[in-house]
Amino acid sequence: MRFIIRTLAAAVALWVAIQFIDGIDVDAPTNSARYWGVLLLVALIFGIVNAIVKPIVKALGCAVIVLTLGLFLLVINAAMLYLTSWIAGELDIPFHVDNFYPAAFWGAVIVSLVSWLLGLLIPDKD
Repeated sequence: MRFIIRTLAAAVALWVAIQFIDGIDVDAPTNSARYWGVLLLVALIFGIVNAIVKPIVKALGCAVIVLTLGLFLLVINAAMLYLTSWIAGELDIPFHVDNFYPAAFWGAVIVSLVSWLLGLLIPDKD
């Protein structure tokens, strides 16, 4: 159940990024079932990318992360969003991020902020 809630939260975060950032698009009729289905699929891909690829990249870039006082994590988050866009394109899912900067960078910032805020609302089962 928690996985489903986190995927829905990621879909909402991606939707917010699409609303505010030019260059992040879903090529489906807005607010249709297909549109929300695409967002859910992209959120699922984004979650898988963040679970598998992101820890490897963070481990390899640990020195750079420390040297930049953590600011390099913004670049890593943008790379994960851009990679998600590429994977979606390869799977013929109509989600596209135009470029790394500014679209993927600022989109990743928005997705991170919205996910963090939604995470505050989702209770942990401790």
